[in-house]
Amino acid sequence: MNTNDFFQTLDKMFADAKSPEEIDAFLCESLAKANEEKDYGAYVTIGNEMIGFYRSISQYDKCFQISEDTLMLMEELQLDGTEHFGTTLLNVATGYRAAGRFNESLSYYARALQLYEQLLPPGDYRFAGLYNNISILLEQLNDNEKAAIFLERALDIIDKIPEGASEQASTRTNLALVKMKLGNTKEAETLLQDALKRYEALKGETTDAHYSAALAGLAEVYFKKEEYEKSLSFYEKAAEEVKLHFGENESYHLLLQNAELVKSHIN
Repeated sequence: MNTNDFFQTLDKMFADAKSPEEIDAFLCESLAKANEEKDYGAYVTIGNEMIGFYRSISQYDKCFQISEDTLMLMEELQLDGTEHFGTTLLNVATGYRAAGRFNESLSYYARALQLYEQLLPPGDYRFAGLYNNISILLEQLNDNEKAAIFLERALDIIDKIPEGASEQASTRTNLALVKMKLGNTKEAETLLQDALKRYEALKGETTDAHYSAALAGLAEVYFKKEEYEKSLSFYEKAAEEVKLHFGENESYHLLLQNAELVKSHIN
């Protein structure tokens, strides 16, 4: 089975905004074909795509089923000691996290981490992605101290990547928001100011959800410091960024509500 053809077709379906039902049918047909041809490498590749797809459309039962099938096949093929198995574990863990099954998610992340530590050199870029994902889960479990530790580990790796300016900024933003939850407002402010400098150095090349989050984070910092004019300015700028990239969505209206709250402290 030609996996390049598979990805080209799948990418085109996404680009053409095909329905989830059509994409699901194509994925199932491709998986059946790989199984029929006994092309188990293709089966694993397609299985991983299906895990992510079902997660994205919140069809978690299907996500869990293909996760189990893919991991079981990899174990039967004696691939459970490979980097690819570790990446699949990460993918599965993220599916369980999205479904709110946090204990199972943590177990899969732990297995992925153990395997990465056995196979990858210290500081390998793939650790950063795993650390970031673990930190999100820990934050959802309200274990913000450990979440901050994993983000700091990720940042240490990402800061050594020459072309990693955007990720360096977004990881600082994520770490700052966790620091705020821990009450470390001064650390959060320093991280957010650093993140904004990095975004601005990109000259608008990357102004995504993390950029607006950094602006909103600083707005909250200044609100806590009772610097209301600064807080209002950053909330309004964050709202403008969200509107520019995502329209007048829920986040946009929430930012405007926060801005109105700040105004009530100025007037």
